[in-house]
Amino acid sequence: MTKIFAVTNQKGGVGKTTTCVNLAASLVATKRRVLLVDMDPQGHATLGSGINKKDLTLSVYDLLMGEASAEDVRLKTDPAGYDLLPANVDLAGAEVNLINEPHRERRLADALSTIKKDYDFILIDCPPSLNLLTINALTAARGVLVPVQCEYYALEGLASLLDTLKRVASTVNPGLEVMGILRTMYDPRNSLTQDVSNQLTEYFKDQVLGTVIPRNVRLAEAPSYGMPVLSYDAKSKGSLAYLALAGEILRRNSL
Repeated sequence: MTKIFAVTNQKGGVGKTTTCVNLAASLVATKRRVLLVDMDPQGHATLGSGINKKDLTLSVYDLLMGEASAEDVRLKTDPAGYDLLPANVDLAGAEVNLINEPHRERRLADALSTIKKDYDFILIDCPPSLNLLTINALTAARGVLVPVQCEYYALEGLASLLDTLKRVASTVNPGLEVMGILRTMYDPRNSLTQDVSNQLTEYFKDQVLGTVIPRNVRLAEAPSYGMPVLSYDAKSKGSLAYLALAGEILRRNSL
């Protein structure tokens, strides 16, 4: 059965796109079939996958507007090996154009239903805000992966996000649940990082994933080359961390 995860946090700069791209590549490395959906008008997951967002003929915008099918829009990435539903700035117009449309929150879920059988995992990169694009992602998903940077405001932002997820589950997607909280940009030398990490574990217990993603130069450099860190430097700490994350997710889902 296909596992569909939305990767989201209403706070920006916590590693959502980095996690989507590198987790997708790491799951492919374990011989899983993976689709990455870029639901952010910035198109960073598209760029990080080696696709020029300015050259797109079709994108997620066309998908949500019903002007193209998921099969028409999807692209193959190289060398990462996962499929991609790409995005660019056009996607920003979808929210306005869909505002009065019926079942507008189900556009992505309906589109994915035609191709989800082709994949073991579908990862959805969400924008850093609670808008119609994020609601579409949360409606389509069954699990939510929440990247969290271990800093002062992390707990406050996370509590707000979890309240939002509860509201979505109670209205449009009863099956939605938190699959895991992922600590990113982790620096064990920083006492604040350790303090926040301990608070996360104390409060959210086993929802906090055991894997942590470290601050890593190679991980930061890889997007500028349009590739996941596994392709850029397979032996880097960032690459090994995301491989470990893929393994933990497979174990948690008994796959």
